[in-house]
Amino acid sequence: MDTAAPMPHVGPVASFSSLPVYWRVCLINAAVFLLSAVILVVSPATVGRDMSLGQLGGLALGLGAIMVANALLLRSSLVPLDRLVAQMQRMDLEGLGQKLPETEDGSLQPLVASFNRMSTRLELERARSNAQALAAQEVERHRIARELHDEVGQGLTVVLLGLQRAVATAPPELAEELRAVQETARTSLHEVREVARRLRPGVLQDLGLVSALAALASDFTTHSGGTVERGFDAHLPPLTEEQELVLYRVAQEALTNVARHADARTVRLRLLADPEGVELVVADDGRGLGRAPEGSGLRGMRERALLVGGRLSVRSPGSAGGTEVRLRVPVRAAVDA
Repeated sequence: MDTAAPMPHVGPVASFSSLPVYWRVCLINAAVFLLSAVILVVSPATVGRDMSLGQLGGLALGLGAIMVANALLLRSSLVPLDRLVAQMQRMDLEGLGQKLPETEDGSLQPLVASFNRMSTRLELERARSNAQALAAQEVERHRIARELHDEVGQGLTVVLLGLQRAVATAPPELAEELRAVQETARTSLHEVREVARRLRPGVLQDLGLVSALAALASDFTTHSGGTVERGFDAHLPPLTEEQELVLYRVAQEALTNVARHADARTVRLRLLADPEGVELVVADDGRGLGRAPEGSGLRGMRERALLVGGRLSVRSPGSAGGTEVRLRVPVRAAVDA
């Protein structure tokens, strides 16, 4: 079966560059072969077994000239394809919504348009699957928090009540040991409740993003002893629930990393807004990133940023140490979602 594309209708206004690449290559080769045949017919040289060295040399030069001319003509049609491939390779794989610019070669415009439409479809599909993944993660977090509170928490409460009765009836030498066990169980119960509370940010749903970030800052100060300098813009653009959740989770993870690893005295927590998006900044004056490989916490933050089309950067801003986490979420994603 002949799989070649049908010859398009070419009107008087259509130019050679607007033809498909397939037909341009065919026409270039046909023109070169026709010109070669004409030159061979009008040339006094003859081709046969008894050709002289001069005639062979002339024939070789002619064939070389034809090959060079054919290569140059084909290059004008095929080089734009190489440029298009290079543009595709330079595209950021994290930003599938990017579009290839229009090419000067009109014959490649259908290919560019098809690629851009494919990129748009992939971006929409990724946004849909990312929203589903984020929702599934939160559902799982809520389930774990509920089980921790209802099962583990209640079990520890029963243990504490039993220890309290045992301390009241135990002899003095045993009562002291039971009080130590009781204190350990009370501490464990408090930690379980804290973990459950962090897994299920009710303050985010009830009071909004700014109040939830303020609560995170207060918790950080309470548990780590560090100081948090807050700065939240009063007027934020409309954000989806998914975007607010990602901003909250990234801030939560960044503050947790500071408390565990940074040994910082001061942390700056900023939520800035501009016409194009919202930017979260968590910067500390601690020991900095160092040379350790990127941990699961940072990888999790990057994955969450991608879920809402955001950009996350983590760097040490200066020689004095410290770490700066920046998450930028575009407003366009909020409007289109």
